[in-house]
Amino acid sequence: MPILTRLQLHLSFVFLKIFLRDRQSIFFSLFFPIIFMTVFGFINDGEQQAINIGVVDQTSSTVAREFVDQLIQSPVFTVTLGEEAMLTRALEAGDQAMVLVLPEALGEDDLATSTTNLRLLVDAAEVNQLAFVLPALDQTLIEIERQFRDIEPMFQLAIEDVQARSQSYLDFLLPGLMAFTLMQLSIAGSGFNIVEYRRKGILKRLFVTPIKPMDFITAIVLARTGIVLIQLTVLIAFAVLVLGVSIVGNFAAFYFIVLLGTLVFLNLGFCLGSVAKTQQAVMAVGNIVIFPQIFLSGVFYPIESMPDLIQPIAYMLPLSYVSTAMRDIANEGATLMAITPSLIGIGLWFLIGFYLATRLFVWKEVAN
Repeated sequence: MPILTRLQLHLSFVFLKIFLRDRQSIFFSLFFPIIFMTVFGFINDGEQQAINIGVVDQTSSTVAREFVDQLIQSPVFTVTLGEEAMLTRALEAGDQAMVLVLPEALGEDDLATSTTNLRLLVDAAEVNQLAFVLPALDQTLIEIERQFRDIEPMFQLAIEDVQARSQSYLDFLLPGLMAFTLMQLSIAGSGFNIVEYRRKGILKRLFVTPIKPMDFITAIVLARTGIVLIQLTVLIAFAVLVLGVSIVGNFAAFYFIVLLGTLVFLNLGFCLGSVAKTQQAVMAVGNIVIFPQIFLSGVFYPIESMPDLIQPIAYMLPLSYVSTAMRDIANEGATLMAITPSLIGIGLWFLIGFYLATRLFVWKEVAN
């Protein structure tokens, strides 16, 4: 017996033509994710802005000049030299993040035997930047101290880049956003369609035909899967070609997870459409299913950052399995074997969704 019957394939083709006629829905399902990605692409470009720091050099010693040169050469800082009064006014106006005063005591003669205190003027509103700036300043001071005291470092840190790439927030966001998009498209393409077909009397007419619930569900799943794959391909192409998002892993594995996720959420959508009898009801029930997963499935931030009490629940959600698998492939280059736990979770949700979809879907209520 073939996996797909001729009847199921014919119905899939019919439903596909019906979906393609709804051009407005297709346009907006692409428009909003593209706008969303574009906004995050401009806001989170992955580049750290240089910190504006003013330097007041009250001495002309070699140590002071070397220290200023080190700051100028550092990509962390944008250095402005000037008088203390002028730079203090710039600090108060917000043009400088902080002002470093090099005192007259910072002389080459005393460096080997004494410690010099450097004044750092900051705005209390910007004091949170100290946690980032002070380590860089301390490292610069240590390097200058070693140079003038002829002290060899006891340890030397050898940094090896095992990934040889940088990741922006948009790289992290894209897989989760794709998973969220396919969830919305799938649930809207199955649950909302059932309610719409019921309202238009299509299901009542199909009841008198030899079509079984499994044939009907399979046909819509196939047709809607094709639409979702096309839409996500457009979104991925836009993210990669226009926004410069990098997908490290195998595209075939990535699309395999997209396919599995689509099947899971299509079946869950059928469950919602079978339980809810009106468009208002399916929207309310759909929001109950969709919105918690938006915030608990690691779409916008890692699940590990959530409270410990919520994490076990978050990990069990279907969107969590799908988004985690897509992110592991896209960001880490993971193979399908490496994401076996996610595949098992997706498989379990598919079986649960398909069983409930076929059990809850009945013709009697639309035949009366």
